[in-house]
Amino acid sequence: MPTAIEFNNVSKQYRLGLVSTKTLSHDLNRWWQTTVLRKEDPYLKIGSVNDRTKAADSEYVWALKDIDFKVEQGDVVGIIGKNGAGKSTLLKLLSRVTAPTTGTIRARGRIGALLEVGTGFHQEMTGRENIYMNGAILGMTKPEITRKLDEIVDFSGCERYIDTPVKRYSSGMMVRLGFAVAAHLDPEILVVDEVLAVGDAEFQKKAIGKMQDVSKGEGRTVLFVSHNMASIKKLCKTGVILQNGQLVYMGDVYSAVDNYMAEQNQSGSYDTIGSKDIVFSSFELKNKGVLLGDDLVVDFELQYNKEIFSPIQINVNIFSETFEPVVNTSNMDASVEIPICPIGTKLPMRCVIKNVNLTPGKYNFVLYVGDNNTTFQEVRFCMEFSVEQGDNFIQRPIPYPERFRAVLQTDWSIRK
Repeated sequence: MPTAIEFNNVSKQYRLGLVSTKTLSHDLNRWWQTTVLRKEDPYLKIGSVNDRTKAADSEYVWALKDIDFKVEQGDVVGIIGKNGAGKSTLLKLLSRVTAPTTGTIRARGRIGALLEVGTGFHQEMTGRENIYMNGAILGMTKPEITRKLDEIVDFSGCERYIDTPVKRYSSGMMVRLGFAVAAHLDPEILVVDEVLAVGDAEFQKKAIGKMQDVSKGEGRTVLFVSHNMASIKKLCKTGVILQNGQLVYMGDVYSAVDNYMAEQNQSGSYDTIGSKDIVFSSFELKNKGVLLGDDLVVDFELQYNKEIFSPIQINVNIFSETFEPVVNTSNMDASVEIPICPIGTKLPMRCVIKNVNLTPGKYNFVLYVGDNNTTFQEVRFCMEFSVEQGDNFIQRPIPYPERFRAVLQTDWSIRK
């Protein structure tokens, strides 16, 4: 297969806190060295590793350092790593939003990119007008956009609001419309960042299906950044792991996910995404060693950073050791309504998963809070536990065995 994308020793350097050097001495020195003496930029030789958890030891930082890999045409590549690892920077370089500090990038074919919610949208223009403007920015002609307009609107699910200014759209509606335009550009290369996490479950399923059609049915190349390991494994064939701005692994997607999650579990860290309107300020699993038939008790606290008036949904999801979804339970299942609370409120809650019916092994939790349109926060693989064989297990039939591996009774309550 021909090569679709080629990164050759690509690096990107930023000066912390500033867009440019903002110092006359640095600017003059850079100009003298690079323009007059025809030498290398002296500031390329300095800079600290891109580790967001530690204080910088230099005013320069390498967001990406010495990235070198190739992507074959028709391949679907999942790019994974912690927040701040350089994933979005990599896609911005490929999409020519910004230029690399060193190295070269070669891409063969038209690139369709969806990097941030509302990218290229004008808040005062309607959804229809923004489709034409965003399509033009992405390289589509007006007749091409007109021909595909009905298909784009239908895919986005925003037909009712298509002639409404997008400043009145929710973040979920914005990403629906943005992805619909990018996906119908018919690009040779489709670049998608974690923005899909903003949409609801129905749209995420539709978007992943569209990316599968683009890659498998049409032989186009897809680069997909996500923290959702299940989506990465379902969609991608190749996995790339970035850590502190450096490429640490590229290979089979299953091996990539296994390596990444093993490192996550060892470090005790986890990733979060979402708008942070409401967040999990604390969470605790009361019993990490569980016997078949025991109850699992999860205590957590919701912190309100914004007053929310729409119905709030909390999901407590259990994933297997191979990062496949096993159990999903929600406050909606138990008809427990989450109250409207003022900003700053911390609401303690408890979820009791009763009579654990899971195959013995290791499992992990993913916590979610949101409404119909927006993910407020999703905390991924944050509490590991194990299940052992016990004497008090009661065997029961499992409905929909093709989707779930267990049936669990749950109780939901707001703690006093």
